[in-house]
Amino acid sequence: MLPQKPYYLIKPLLPWRFRLAFRRWHASSRRAAYAHLWPIDESTGAAPPNWPGWPAGKRFALILTHDVERTKGLQRVERLKDLERKHGFRSSFNFVPEGEYRVPDAMRQALEQAGFEVGVHGLKHDGRLYWSKRTFHARAVRIREYIRRWGASGFRSPLMQHNLAWLHELGAEYDGSTFDADPFEPEPDGVRTIFPFWVAGPHGSGYVELPYTLVQDFTLFVVLREQNIAIWKRKLDWIAEHGGMALLNTHPDYMCFDGGKPARDEYPVSHYEELLTYVREKYEGAFWSGTPREAAQFYRASLPLSSRNSRKKICMVTHSTYESDNRVRRYAEALAKRGDHVDVIAISHGDVPLGTEVLQGVTVHRIQHRERNERDKWMFARRLTRFVVASSLFLTRRHDDIRYDVIHVHNIPDFLVFAAWFPKWTGAKVILDIHDIVPEFFASKFRSKRGDLYVRLLKLVEKASAAFADHVIISNHLWQEKLTSRSVAKEKCSVFLNHVDLATFYRRPRTRRDGKFIILFPGSCQWHQGLDIAIDAFALIKDKVPGAEFHIYGGGSAKADLILQVARLGLTEHVKFFTMLPLEQIADVIANADLGVVPKRAEGFGNEAYSTKIMEFLSQGIPVVCSRTKIDTFYFDETVVRFFTSGDSRAMADAMLDVIEYTAVREAMVAAGHEYVNLHSWDVRKADYLELVDSLSTETFGKSTLATTATVQAGD
Repeated sequence: MLPQKPYYLIKPLLPWRFRLAFRRWHASSRRAAYAHLWPIDESTGAAPPNWPGWPAGKRFALILTHDVERTKGLQRVERLKDLERKHGFRSSFNFVPEGEYRVPDAMRQALEQAGFEVGVHGLKHDGRLYWSKRTFHARAVRIREYIRRWGASGFRSPLMQHNLAWLHELGAEYDGSTFDADPFEPEPDGVRTIFPFWVAGPHGSGYVELPYTLVQDFTLFVVLREQNIAIWKRKLDWIAEHGGMALLNTHPDYMCFDGGKPARDEYPVSHYEELLTYVREKYEGAFWSGTPREAAQFYRASLPLSSRNSRKKICMVTHSTYESDNRVRRYAEALAKRGDHVDVIAISHGDVPLGTEVLQGVTVHRIQHRERNERDKWMFARRLTRFVVASSLFLTRRHDDIRYDVIHVHNIPDFLVFAAWFPKWTGAKVILDIHDIVPEFFASKFRSKRGDLYVRLLKLVEKASAAFADHVIISNHLWQEKLTSRSVAKEKCSVFLNHVDLATFYRRPRTRRDGKFIILFPGSCQWHQGLDIAIDAFALIKDKVPGAEFHIYGGGSAKADLILQVARLGLTEHVKFFTMLPLEQIADVIANADLGVVPKRAEGFGNEAYSTKIMEFLSQGIPVVCSRTKIDTFYFDETVVRFFTSGDSRAMADAMLDVIEYTAVREAMVAAGHEYVNLHSWDVRKADYLELVDSLSTETFGKSTLATTATVQAGD
């Protein structure tokens, strides 16, 4: 938006021929660059969640709209209306309330009496509607009054400018200022869908967004200089095949009705009439044709608020492997399942290649490979910094093309949030999600003292990162208390635990029948996890439990030392190490275990780090033996898990034997665990997260225009 300001300042001074020549030159280069996405972007054809289909079971919808820009266009409205009525169609005419013309009341009334619709097309046609919040708010007061006075339901911005987060201020039932894919527009970021969607507002409010999906007439015939409607036909056929909405926006200003040679900014109206004839002849009886108002009303009536698909554009940034990061995945998949466009910028690990892959509707961009072999904090810091730079460059390029609504950044590190500097500068909202509290994590990982210089510096970075973000999510209540005391205002943050996602960790059948007794730990091999304690405890019970094996899934800085410990204790045949698996696979592994262990050290970072593993074990009916840490005693009790004194391998061994040997104890724990999961799963908190995203991407203007009685004025 900001780079366009100079253009719209000088636009009135530029000769029309120059502007058109520039648009043609620009369009030529864009057409070549986007040949794989225009006129058809295959990714836009997927029907959204809960899509009810079109009225009367019709195959697709055809919606016709017209923007009347100048006096010349106003003078042609009647002829265009008659042409459409001849072919049995109705449409919507969008008028500029305070442009170079004034629309007669009689014209509006005649259109409505004939079954057509009247909409509001900005306030002026000058490209300055979204110039600033102050400008928009001032114009929104008057736009809202025109909507009320004209009895209009819909709005469309001039020049297809759009800021959906601001449009709640207008109180319109629908907006039509976006498109599925159109690289030739001044703001070329498309919504990437050929279906209507819901733009949620505060307190259950919102409006329907109706993107145009057939290229506009001026672009097709004047800018690109096409001599026929082949592109319209091709795209219409594709939309019909996918059951979408063929919404076309044309302009009577550029239609030549006289049959002579069109002016330099016109095309023969016969092109438009040919399209109407084509639809009638090829698809008669197969399509639903209504006005935009009718389409929006059908959408709202057919889908309850909780089932309406959104189409926000969200990017997650994480220095983790997406496939195995439960926290990132549940956010991303929840957004994708309601219809949002979700990108994830992540790392690869092991044999997973770099590049882009779509997983469960989420587009994952792996931009850097990671080996978990950091020898010291400086190597780790260098690798993190390298990822921050790489993700910043990647995100800047993507945002320039997509224009995200929200950037959700996951630590570690905290300063990864600054990779979102460009999206934030251009209006996107930024969430910093603190999975792990960094100063304490680094002190634990590299055995440092809390007073060390770099630990103090990390606290300063934490504070600066939280200040940069628009909202901070914290992964448990103990850390919320700590962070609000030193880095972030309480009203700016919320707590989301590592809730288990039952869509992934649904109750799975046990398939293993080998007679072994598997004790399991899936997670990182870090010192604070206490795996050395668990190995010593396993050595004490191995001979008392027939077929006992201890399986460890994951990697980390302490793994090499753990392997040496196992060899020293002569446990190589009984303690087995595996690489970390994607969540779906690890869920199967958990379901086939007999006992889960969480042996964290109750000091420093480990004492306050909430363990996702406990909830994952409970979801599969696997009893859990857990060290008595501050965080786990805050959320769990002895009815759900079996605690032992942290750091005491003998106490851990005794706790494991109690659970293994006493069937009644084990069964009671399993039943309590299922109840706990049902009360605290991701399904319970998912709506809160979606509401947070919606609230962040809805701009507020103080005293809302929605409650203002306005009087139309002549100027700003």
